[in-house]
Formats: sequence, structure tokens, C-alpha cells
Amino acid sequence: MSDTLELAKDLISRPSVTPEDAGCQALMIARLQPLGFNIETLNFGETKNFWARRGTQDPLFCFAGHTDVVPSGPLEEWRSNPFQPVVREGMLYGRGAADMKGSLAAMITATESFLAKHPRHRGSIAYLITSDEEGPATDGTVKVIETLEQRNEKIDWCLVGEPSSTEKLGDIMKNGRRGSHGCRLTVKGVQGHVAYPHLARNPVHEALPALAELASREWDQGNDHFPPTSFQISNIHAGTGATNVIPGALEVLFNFRFSTETTHIELEQQVAEVLNRHKLDYEIEWTLSGPPFLTAEGALLDAAQQAVRDIMGYDARLSTSGGTSDGRFIAPTGAQVLELGPRNATIHKVNECVAIEDLDNLSQIYARLMELLLT
Repeated sequence: MSDTLELAKDLISRPSVTPEDAGCQALMIARLQPLGFNIETLNFGETKNFWARRGTQDPLFCFAGHTDVVPSGPLEEWRSNPFQPVVREGMLYGRGAADMKGSLAAMITATESFLAKHPRHRGSIAYLITSDEEGPATDGTVKVIETLEQRNEKIDWCLVGEPSSTEKLGDIMKNGRRGSHGCRLTVKGVQGHVAYPHLARNPVHEALPALAELASREWDQGNDHFPPTSFQISNIHAGTGATNVIPGALEVLFNFRFSTETTHIELEQQVAEVLNRHKLDYEIEWTLSGPPFLTAEGALLDAAQQAVRDIMGYDARLSTSGGTSDGRFIAPTGAQVLELGPRNATIHKVNECVAIEDLDNLSQIYARLMELLLT
């Protein structure tokens, strides 16, 4: 059994459903301390975080990741216990195998391998690990970054171990992500009997033309790195459940995934213009999960592409698709941010798994990346 596989299994066996860590970070710290890393635990609320750094000089290369996982889902649909890792036909099964305990294991073994060969590397190596990525993400990476910023400790290059690959390991790297801006819209009406509509005001009828306009609107045309901004309604609720009652309010949840061609402020202004033009009586509450970020070029991107080429023998394609990641909290500090991890076909699903061969190759990619940046 390879060191990476053994460590991945040990991590998976700890049921760290967000925001629980279940001892995963202690396991990682125990591997990092003998390598000369200075460890800081930075816990906020129920969230466990740690910042580990080896060296004091610039440039600073950082591995970022999370020990928390999503719930397992129906246990009866799993072929084996999601928190008892099992190897079958070259695949490691268990919750978090691909997202992202396999990546965490590869980071550790890559660091051990790199330091065995290059104990006097240039610059510094760091780890930023949280247990709050799969949850609300309010007490995790964002709080650690705030702490680092307060003392002017800057990350130059950050490799996030999110499962970026699609068909084969390293075929896709995420060099950015779209922004995510969510909204809770309440359109007010007047409740009444459906037989006497003149005595009521139906917020559903009043809101539908505005919602249709928002759904059909072109917000921007995207650019070379991002697709056009998208608007999606995720939930609509109104009424008492009775067929003879006009509802008194309509609640709509919607979300923007937006490109660098617009800002969340501009989106808010455009939505308000539509709602006001349709003369709706409404309340609106916005939640910015994160702005878009992009690493279009730089040493990190060059080294990662070369590392994939050296280990896997093919070129990686760049992408900004998918949801958000904790990279959205790190990129605004000026760091170059890149996501590179296992295949994502089974993440958040029952029977989540990762190829054992991919774990070993990922460790080699990470080690080669550090060689290219720090020697």
C-alpha cells in the first residue's frame, strides 16, 4: 500500500461531516511537525482551522484544502460504509475520497518527498486547512485569510486541492471561478378570497412579468475566460396551500453566477431597476458568496502545467467552470490561485471514489510543482 493511499484511508475513516473535523487535522499536523512546520490552530466558532508554515522567506507557496465532507446520503445506497474506506478494482471508496481527502493525502506525501530531496529549498511552504468549506464557509478560510492579512503575511502561490479533473487526472485545472450572488426576494400582496380578487392583490400575478424579464435578460456576453453571467431561480413559494386563498406574499430565491464582465453591485442595480419598473412592493436580501477570480498567467500556472506534462505526459486545459471554492477568499489578497485535484465524477454522490493510481500520480504532480517553484 502506498503512503498516499494509506493516509487517504486514515482520513476517510474519520467521519468529518461539516463542520466537524473528527481528528483529520490532528493527523495532518502530526505529519507536518516533524518536517519543520510551525503550526497555528486558528479555530472560530465550531470550525477548526490550521495554518502551517515552513520557512520565513518569500516566495510563499501554499496548499489549501478542507477536511470536512458532505453528508453520506442514504447508507443503503452505498456498496460499503462511507466512513470505512474500501479498495475495489483499483478504486478507493469512501466519503471524501475525491473531495478532498485524497488531495490532502497527496499534499502531505508530496511535501515529504520534496523535502527529503530539497531540505534547503528557497522560499516557504504553507498549509491552510479548514473544516468549513462544505458548510456556510463563514468561519474557515475567510477568517484565516483575515488573520494573515492583519499581520501582512502574503501568499504568493496557492494550490487548492479541489477535484478539478474530468476524464483523466490533470486534464483540467481551474484557474478561476465565477462569482456567486444569491438573493431572497419577497414580493408583497394582499391576501384574500379567490372569489373576490378586487379585494386582494396577488403578488404571484404581479411578480411573474418581472421574473420572466429577469430570466430572459442577457447580463453580459462573458469573455475569453468566463461564460456569460447566468441567472437561475432556485425556489418559489407562496400561498397557504388552499386553492381558494390569494396569497399575501411571494418568496423567490435566485442566484447569479457572474463573470468578471460585471460586478455584484451592478447586478443588484439592474434587478432593482426591473422590479421598480414593474411597480412591485418588495423586500430584497442579497448574499454575496464570493466575487469571480482569475489567474490568467504567472509562475504558478506555468509550473502546474509543466508538472502535469512531466508526470502525466499531456497538457492540462484551463477552466473556470463549476461552483465556488475557497479560492475566492484567497485570490483577492493578490495571490495566484489554481485548483488541481482528482476526477470529480463521483463527488457528493453515493459510492464516491478515486483511482488509487490517481492518488499516487497526484502526489508526484504536487511534488514536481514544488520543485519547479522552490528550487
